[in-house]
Amino acid sequence: MKNFNVSILTPDFSGGGATRAYLLAQVLQKLGCNVKVLGFIFGEKIYPVPPANLEVISVPGYKYPQVLSSVSKLLKNIDGDIVYAVKPRPTSFGVALLRNLQTRCPVILDIDDWELSWYGGNNLKYNPTPKALARDILKSDGALRYPEHPLYLKWMEKFINRAHAITVDTKFLQNRFGGIYLPNGKDTNLFDPNKYDPSVSRKIYGLSQYRVLMFPGTARPHKGLEDILTALEIINQPDIKLVIVGGRDIGDGYIEQLMAKWERWIIRLPQFPAEKMPEIVAAAHLVVVPQRNTLTAQAQFPIKLTDGMAMAKPILSTYVGDIAEILGDTGYVVNPESPEQIATKIQWIFENFDKAQEKGKQARQRCIELYSVDKMASIISEIIANLC
Repeated sequence: MKNFNVSILTPDFSGGGATRAYLLAQVLQKLGCNVKVLGFIFGEKIYPVPPANLEVISVPGYKYPQVLSSVSKLLKNIDGDIVYAVKPRPTSFGVALLRNLQTRCPVILDIDDWELSWYGGNNLKYNPTPKALARDILKSDGALRYPEHPLYLKWMEKFINRAHAITVDTKFLQNRFGGIYLPNGKDTNLFDPNKYDPSVSRKIYGLSQYRVLMFPGTARPHKGLEDILTALEIINQPDIKLVIVGGRDIGDGYIEQLMAKWERWIIRLPQFPAEKMPEIVAAAHLVVVPQRNTLTAQAQFPIKLTDGMAMAKPILSTYVGDIAEILGDTGYVVNPESPEQIATKIQWIFENFDKAQEKGKQARQRCIELYSVDKMASIISEIIANLC
């Protein structure tokens, strides 16, 4: 395959858009492409930390109209033969379309979330009075001064057909936007359970005395952590803990609410570099992905699934979106928002832990076959070949 230069655009390095960008970069590097990840940073720091071998260029993110100067700066740094935009947002896909107008370079759009699901989906309405519209545009803190206002997200969806190719990571998104299915794969050479001793990992991270339910990621209401914590109240066995690893600070006080109510069941570990995550996930007895049945969750492919699958861990999740199909018969799936079912299944797993570990081994094999970076590479390779 020709050594293409690929510029990957992420909408906000500090807002969760970088995770999928780094994964795509890893796959493209595997294919021999020269890769650069570019984007705005609207927060205080980049999350997650980029891989050491990846060139990253960030420009400050501002409100309109100041952000236009950053757009100009970003455009000058985009030099790819192909531009791969993550999410149909003005600050990624919008910039990619501007670059296409300049150079006619092909644009691939990756959709890993339904952006409007955070704002009511199809029920989004913005019908301000003339006075309210003027305020939203002219005031320094007016709603329309922010590039991620849902009205702009809705407009961007109308331009999706301008992309030369579309990749999506769930069937929900594929049904809505079309495109080629590209799962959230995992580097199964890095995430290799044979390289780690779970008891040693638990000792390193102070978890030796616990049975560990692990949630590696950002705590948000649709991810169902309350259901896990309610289940632990039902079980009432102090040695079972929910270990929340890393995640970014959303600034909404949600994790503080969880800690205030359920601190006795929670252990928090800080954010770690990506290369440390296999060692940390190795410490888990059970990886939990208790998604709630919301529009946002239906559209998502939780990366935590492949964290657990690749590390051959038993996984407990819910019938939401593609989760049951991703796991096949290699995990445990219960109804969403059902703490009683979760409690029953947790107890069963620990009472039959040898069987659960065997399922974990099957999950790793399924991950290698269907949800690895190698599988992603074969899909992206064909897409690029068709474009170029």
